[in-house]
Amino acid sequence: MLPSVTHKSVTHKIRAAALAVVLAAAGAATAQTPAEGGLYIADAKFSFSVAAERALAQNPAGRRFFLLSLPPQADALSSRASAAQVRLRERVLAADGVLLVCQRDLDNGQIRASDLAGGVVAVRGWPAQGTSALPAGQRYFADEDRATLPASNEALRRLRSACA
Repeated sequence: MLPSVTHKSVTHKIRAAALAVVLAAAGAATAQTPAEGGLYIADAKFSFSVAAERALAQNPAGRRFFLLSLPPQADALSSRASAAQVRLRERVLAADGVLLVCQRDLDNGQIRASDLAGGVVAVRGWPAQGTSALPAGQRYFADEDRATLPASNEALRRLRSACA
């Protein structure tokens, strides 16, 4: 003999199943929240101040993010920075931001390495075609500190492209 099924027990089971689906979806959404923020670029279009403030606003609670400064905005990372730029630079570092410049700008003299504040990381762009500096399928150059670069493929691709 089959157990009797009441409308009340069916409704309870449906509600319980719906609640389980909602909780599972909420858990999945939480798991998809990036542990790392994005890449922000200070360049001819966006000043260092605008890029830094945006990065700080979009990366609460110490989520690591990356701020690339291209000339002429790279002056904010140098000894020539204004007091306001120095304070903002320190806020970025305190918020777990990573300050970046392009290695090519150091190599071509647009940025002087001796002028840069401590903690600024130089990043290489894509290598010239036909070189083996970045072997096929690899994301990082052999001598790069991976801890100072984005884990996200998209952010790293944008960074390398900006510095190419």
